[in-house]
Amino acid sequence: MRRNRQDIRVAVITGASAGVGRATARLLAQRGIAIALLARGRTGLDAAAAEVRAAGSRALPIEVDVADYDQVVAAGQRVEDELGPIDLWINNAFSSVFAPFQETRPEEFQRAMEVTYLGYVHGTRVALTHMTPRDRGTIVQIGSALAYRGIPLQATYCGAKHAIVGFTESVRCELMHDKSKVRVTMVHLPAVNTPQFDWLLSRLPRHAQPVPPIYEPEVAARAIVGAADRPERREYWVGLSTVLTILGNRIAPGLLDRYLGRTGYRSQQTDRPTDPRRPANLWHPLDGPDGHDFGARGSFTPRSHSHSPQAWLSRHRLVTAAGVTAAAAATATLLRLRDRA
Repeated sequence: MRRNRQDIRVAVITGASAGVGRATARLLAQRGIAIALLARGRTGLDAAAAEVRAAGSRALPIEVDVADYDQVVAAGQRVEDELGPIDLWINNAFSSVFAPFQETRPEEFQRAMEVTYLGYVHGTRVALTHMTPRDRGTIVQIGSALAYRGIPLQATYCGAKHAIVGFTESVRCELMHDKSKVRVTMVHLPAVNTPQFDWLLSRLPRHAQPVPPIYEPEVAARAIVGAADRPERREYWVGLSTVLTILGNRIAPGLLDRYLGRTGYRSQQTDRPTDPRRPANLWHPLDGPDGHDFGARGSFTPRSHSHSPQAWLSRHRLVTAAGVTAAAAATATLLRLRDRA
């Protein structure tokens, strides 16, 4: 399996100061890969960079608002100048609003789309600018089960993730037409225990929560690194809940509409009232120079899973296929022996 691993020396991660991006940076750093960490918050960036260096790798923290194309262009050039040619670009940064669509202001919806959707567009464009002339490199788009199935209270996030899928499929087809060796893959995640539920703008009466089952960000990080190693697959699904959500929506979308209409509000809120003074990071980072380092994990660790058997099986399809084949052969042998007895 390892002989197919991509040769990655320099990686860029957007949204690297917390959550899934932070966990992914740590994992890549353990392999000696130089990491450019892109995010808005200085405190989180500095802490993430310290973790990368502690793992023995080089870190380049850059304050960037991915909604601003010129900032992303400048960041990409700085990475090339200071770390070297970019081999891997991971688009992960996002922002959103927890609220019914009609309670989400137009400027808030636009801002969330600019960060979450256009941030991926800008990152992909800059990555291709550097990768295409060299005819090598990998872009990993961090998606979600909600890229295929919208749920109530998250119209901004679901809309952006759906848009990313369509955009990525178009780009992939164009690269194939050009016979480019640059690869683009997607990793669709389940509910993950990240700080987003503590810092996204929310108009819900109770504190927002991920829809169970919940996974730790390290589960997502392992899947992302696996996708970077083998980007020839067009997408990866992480967690059984993601598989069931995507397949269920293909089979019975109307049934899911009704089910989520009944349960979607309750399942995304805890019993704790929302603090009306709670700050939000839609317009400005909460981990600025004098802010708090949120880290990779959110506040739901006691309820979160550290492993996903489905994700492991998805990354090791040859091993899984060999196991299934061996089991089938053993079963056939036992049946033959029984018939002879």
